[in-house]
Amino acid sequence: MTTAASFGRIISVRGSLARVGLLAVNPMTPSEMRGTVGRFVSIRCASSTIIAMITEVSSEDMYKSDIYVASASVDLLGEITGTPDRPKFQRGVTNYPTIGDTVELISNTDLRTVYAPSGSDQINVGVLQQDRSVTAYVDVEEMLSKHFAVLGSTGVGKSSGVSLLLNEILQVRPNLRIFLLDVHNEYGRCFGDKALVLNPRNLKLPFWLFNFEEIVDVLFAGRPGVPEELEILAEVIPIAKGVYTQYQNSDRIGLKRLDPKTVGYTVDTPVPYRLVDMISLIDERMGKLENRSSRIQYHKLLSRIDAVKNDPRYAFMFDNANVGGDTMAEVISHLFRLPANGKPMTIMQLAGFPAEVVDSVVSVLCRMAFDFGLWSDGVSPLLFVCEEAHRYAAADRNIGFGPTRKAVSRIAKEGRKYGVYLGLVTQRPAELDATIISQCNTLFAMRLANDRDQSLLRSAVSDAAANLLSFVPSLGTREVLAFGEGVALPTRLRFKEVPPHQLPRSEATISTVPSVAAGHDMNFVGAVLERWRGATSSRDVPNDPGFSERPIAPPQPRMVDAPMLQPSLGLDPDRFSLLKKPLR
Repeated sequence: MTTAASFGRIISVRGSLARVGLLAVNPMTPSEMRGTVGRFVSIRCASSTIIAMITEVSSEDMYKSDIYVASASVDLLGEITGTPDRPKFQRGVTNYPTIGDTVELISNTDLRTVYAPSGSDQINVGVLQQDRSVTAYVDVEEMLSKHFAVLGSTGVGKSSGVSLLLNEILQVRPNLRIFLLDVHNEYGRCFGDKALVLNPRNLKLPFWLFNFEEIVDVLFAGRPGVPEELEILAEVIPIAKGVYTQYQNSDRIGLKRLDPKTVGYTVDTPVPYRLVDMISLIDERMGKLENRSSRIQYHKLLSRIDAVKNDPRYAFMFDNANVGGDTMAEVISHLFRLPANGKPMTIMQLAGFPAEVVDSVVSVLCRMAFDFGLWSDGVSPLLFVCEEAHRYAAADRNIGFGPTRKAVSRIAKEGRKYGVYLGLVTQRPAELDATIISQCNTLFAMRLANDRDQSLLRSAVSDAAANLLSFVPSLGTREVLAFGEGVALPTRLRFKEVPPHQLPRSEATISTVPSVAAGHDMNFVGAVLERWRGATSSRDVPNDPGFSERPIAPPQPRMVDAPMLQPSLGLDPDRFSLLKKPLR
């Protein structure tokens, strides 16, 4: 143990709290006596050194004392045990201090003992704010297996922090697969050749992978479905799946076939079906109706299906909708990098998707990530990172798409059992479902000015860490308060600089200086319009070489605009409670 000049003495102890009298006659110089809020101190006991944090300093009631000039409240956080040659830090306190025990400002040696990496599974994320010479490490296993969240207002370095954390994780866990929902298309260049970037132009997500509520959300453009039309869909979709299975399994000689109604599929069974079969079944039922007015709902439903099917913005779902083919294995392998082929990470750029289907697309991705982990017994771990998480799992149950919240919540509650880990990123934690954020046992809190956000954060951390939250409104850029299982102690740290090529930048702001050559002439405007129209045209677009269902065509220009994501309403669960039957 190191020895240092006495800073004060214990004058009272209560549970995990203690009161320290700051000595009037102190050998330390004023510059050394920086005993202010947020600083760590060492309390020398008989068999250990207790590490505590100053949470309050006051000179009240000390004016009559000749010994003490002020008092400080401290939280007892952990202790250093062992020999001077092999000190060891552990959380919690087994030997409490007694009245009169010496208190010192923590030394550099003790800080290094507290924050020393305990194994190879540690990542270097920055330095301590209290002592810039001490490296701040995060335990990857604890952070991932118990989920984590990065919280902070716009402009405080949140996205850069996410890039830093994920790049460091990839260094120590090269076999971990990472799936990142990139809401603003800003992470595409952050991970180099380690990441596959997907967007509506190169994504294949067949419509039949959507469960009933998700496909209804697509057909009705995020609005509540019409009950009569929903009843029709709920009846014909399982039969359409049976028809497709019948086509696939029957021989070509025309022997006896199974009745599609007896196959046993539900509306949510993840097996293929063709739009042409579903439309044919709807037509067949409509033809049996004698009352012409009763056919209106059938006509409306067919019009919805036809409009969505022919909309080029939905090509990622309905391309080859009538050709058939069970491509579920290829889709999952492509999305979740199995095998990784040198690219263990997937970046799903959401800004180019039609705003009305973003929620249902995210729901499908979350649900498939969890279900694959469940049915594979967690053999291949996956980290699912959800940017702008409050959009998909809002605290207000009347906002957003119910199945998306359910899918994210399922990963938060049960994912760790099946190797599916969750990383949440949000600038509005108060608008995020409290149950979901409570499952994140490592929190990285950056500057938050909103009182509601700060209140939620206080309810999410331990009492010992809650006193640190008074710093949250005044944190500087890249400064972080780290709490939970991934860090040794509740810590105020500063994220290290991110290399320029790893800095997240929106595609629209990569170049802030207009090009002289481009200017603002008609050629420039024409080029922009070409890119704009290209986003909604039906021309072929390039595919990733790892997953191709159609010939590769000339590259399609990138989109310029990023549409706002609109919340949508889900189905009434009481009206449509449908059996879910996952396939083994």
